[in-house]
Amino acid sequence: MALYLMTGLIIVFLFLLLLLPFYYVYKLRMIFHRYLSSESIKGKVVLITGASSGIGEHRAYEYAKRRACLVIVARRENLLREVAEKARKLGSPDVVPICADVLMVDEDCKRFVEEAVNHFGRLDHLVNNAGISSMCLIEDATDITRFQPVMDVNFWGSIYPTYFAMPYLKRTKGSISVNASASAYMHPSGFSIYTASKAALLSFYETMRSEMPPEISITIATLGLVESEMTKGKHLNREGTTEVSPELADTLINQLPAMSTSACAKSIVEAVCRKERYVTEPKWCAVLFLLKAPCPGIIEFVNRRLHLRVKASVAKNFSMPPPENRSA
Repeated sequence: MALYLMTGLIIVFLFLLLLLPFYYVYKLRMIFHRYLSSESIKGKVVLITGASSGIGEHRAYEYAKRRACLVIVARRENLLREVAEKARKLGSPDVVPICADVLMVDEDCKRFVEEAVNHFGRLDHLVNNAGISSMCLIEDATDITRFQPVMDVNFWGSIYPTYFAMPYLKRTKGSISVNASASAYMHPSGFSIYTASKAALLSFYETMRSEMPPEISITIATLGLVESEMTKGKHLNREGTTEVSPELADTLINQLPAMSTSACAKSIVEAVCRKERYVTEPKWCAVLFLLKAPCPGIIEFVNRRLHLRVKASVAKNFSMPPPENRSA
């Protein structure tokens, strides 16, 4: 048995030894090709969800500077109209703001995709940007069922628009981009449900690469600390309601420098136009990804230290309800 195992390992090693040089030469050629042949999106139609603030807002501006036609979607109509006006000034030939909720499947998701196609006659890029955050140790949650919106918005809020946009993207050989998170790889304490929602996104869109025609490119953005409402402390708290807590954000998030929203948006749009499979921002997050593979214990140690900081912060600023007052 040991002989068969050793023979198999030798065969695999030799196969990799012969194959890997050709594979990496191919990868280098593809990298140079992508950098030299970025897609022109002038006049193309881009649909962006979660476009009223943060990364979604600034991605609208980046596409506008490239003279793309925009369909921007969000729930906050007043902010959406302000973004639309600024995008027009930056160079977009036509901007259509649509007030909608990504969780309303037929009422909103199907409607805003169809409105985009009816208005422009095509759809070239789908930007899945809508998302919310939760900052809470799972043991501190008073009603665990109230965290369902995190999975609903972050996961299904991207899946629904993708489902309805697929037929139109096939016609134009278009692009899909989605905002995942570095937390899906690093698993920081205090973000368990948020992390799970972003990990689900990663798995879904990796599977989609093999299910969709290769002409449709999929770019997954694994984002770390980027200036946004989240880094200012906006989140679902332990009761499952939205609040803004700069103190908790300082404990959980703002221990490392955050990248500017505009710089992050520009990097993502450039990666999408080059049809990159992944884009990671800030770049130092990629170093942590590489560190985790050979040294998972180091990352776990850091996360445990963060866990202690979170517990101390919660104990200082909040009082926990007794177990009998928690909802299942």
